Amino acid sequence: MSSTRYIIVTLLKILVVISLVLILFVTGTMIGYGLVGGGNPMDVFNKDVWTHILDFFK
Repeated sequence: MSSTRYIIVTLLKILVVISLVLILFVTGTMIGYGLVGGGNPMDVFNKDVWTHILDFFK
């Protein structure tokens, strides 16, 4: 395998892993906020929700 092909394949693998992490994070927050928290799962994309969540860490 040529070095250029190896680099491209490795970068594609990294992009797939990052994409899966982001998809799973969004899915997990929607499930957690919707089912466990009792709210609307689409509210997880609301800025006020994240402001409220981040206020707990301050």
